[in-house]
Amino acid sequence: MTNINVNVRKIRLNDSEHVHSNEDRDEYEKDYARLIQSPAFRRLQGKSQVFGAGSGDYYRTRLTHSLEVSQIAREVARRLGKSYAFLARKEHPGLMLDPEVVECASLAHDLGHPPFGHKGEEVLNVLLNEECGLSYEGNAQNFRILMFLEKRAGSESGLDLTAAVLLAINKYPFSLDQPGRIKGVYSMEWEGIHYLRQLWGMPEGAATLEAQLMDLCDDIAYSTHDIEDGIRAGKIQMNRHLFEDDWLVDHVIAEIVDDPGNGVMSWEQVDMKKMVKHVLSQYVQQWETIYIECNREPSRTRREMKARWVRRFANQVGIIDDPDSGWKRVTFVRDGQKDLELLRTMEILKKLAWVTLIKDFRVQRLHKRSEIIINGLWDCFKVEETSRLILPPDWIESYRMLKDKWSWERMVADYISGMTDAYAEKVYAEFFTSRSGSIYEMD
Repeated sequence: MTNINVNVRKIRLNDSEHVHSNEDRDEYEKDYARLIQSPAFRRLQGKSQVFGAGSGDYYRTRLTHSLEVSQIAREVARRLGKSYAFLARKEHPGLMLDPEVVECASLAHDLGHPPFGHKGEEVLNVLLNEECGLSYEGNAQNFRILMFLEKRAGSESGLDLTAAVLLAINKYPFSLDQPGRIKGVYSMEWEGIHYLRQLWGMPEGAATLEAQLMDLCDDIAYSTHDIEDGIRAGKIQMNRHLFEDDWLVDHVIAEIVDDPGNGVMSWEQVDMKKMVKHVLSQYVQQWETIYIECNREPSRTRREMKARWVRRFANQVGIIDDPDSGWKRVTFVRDGQKDLELLRTMEILKKLAWVTLIKDFRVQRLHKRSEIIINGLWDCFKVEETSRLILPPDWIESYRMLKDKWSWERMVADYISGMTDAYAEKVYAEFFTSRSGSIYEMD
C-alpha cells in the first residue's frame, strides 16, 4: 500500500491551517480528544441504555456502554492485527484494522441516540415522518452530530474527524434517501461520506473492516452486559423455572423471527426451538456452576458470567472472505468458516435480554412516559412562529445562519434528540406540570 493510501485514511473533509495542532500528536489521537471533550459524548451519561438513566448507580448508560464497546473492540483489533498477514500489507484503506480508529468509532457509535433509548428514536421518527415526510434514525444522527451540529474551535463543520474514523462509524453505508432504506446516513452528510468512500475505492454497500468490528463488538457488549444489568435488577431470575419455561422460549423465538436482520444466520438450517432451549438451559446451568465457584455470591457470579461470555465471543472474532460481495467479513470464525452456531447463540442472548427487560411492564411504562414527553416537546417546538422565543438563543442563531442547510422541523428534532433523559423531563415539566423553581436555574 502506498503512502497516498495511508494519507487517505487521515484526511479531514474540512481541514484548514487553523485546526492543525502539535505534530507530536497522531491524527487519531486528535480524533480521540475531540470525541472525549465533546458535549455530545458527555451527554451520553444521561441517556438510557436499557433502564432509564438515573435508575441507579450500577446500571449502564449509553456512556458506560460505549466505553465498554471501545475496550472490547480495541483489544480484538490488536489481536487480529497479529493474526492476519494481509492486514500488515495495507492493501486497501478499507481493509485495515487500526486499534485507535476502532476505539474512536466505538466511542462515537451511539452519539445519535435521543433520550429514552430506542423508544425515543422510534417516536421521533414517527413524528418527523407523519408530519414532515422526514426520517429520524440514530446512526444517521451520529453523522449529523459529528459533521454538522458539534462545534469546535476553528471549524464550522462538526468535529471534522479523519476519514478512517468517520467510515469506521458508518456501519450502514447507504443514503437514507434510497428507496426502502431504514438505516443509513441523511443526504446532507452522505455527500461527504460518499465522497470519502469513492476516494477510498470502497465497493458499493460494503463497510470497512473497522466498521464491521465496531458493530460486532457492540453486539457482544449488548448481549452480555444488558443481561448482567437485568440480573442485577431482578428482571432476569436465574433459575431453571424461568429458563425452561415455554413462554420464554416462544417469545425469544418470536423476536428472532420478527427481526429482519436475522436472515444472514440461516435459521432454517436448524431446529430453532431445540437450539433456543439448549442455549437457555446451558446458560442457567453455567450460572449454577459459577455460583458455586464464587461461594454463592450473586455479585461475583454476575461479573464472572459476563466476563466469560465476553471472552468467548471476543476470542472467536475473525476475518473471512465474503464471496457474495467480493469483500471481507468480520464475524465469528471457527475452522476458517463463519461460526453460525456462535452467531445464533449471541442472537438468542440478545433476544433473552429484550424479552425479559424491554418487555417488562415497568420498562414499558417508562417507554410510554417517554413517548408522552417527546410528543409534548415536539408539539411545543414544531411551529416556528410560536416557538422561536422558547428555544435557546444559540439554537435560533445557528438556525438563522444555516437555515439553507436544515428545515425548522429538522432543527427541532436535533434539539430534542440532543437532550438527556433528565433534561427532557425537566423541559417537559416546565410546560405541562405545576412546579416550583426559578427561571435562573442553569440549563
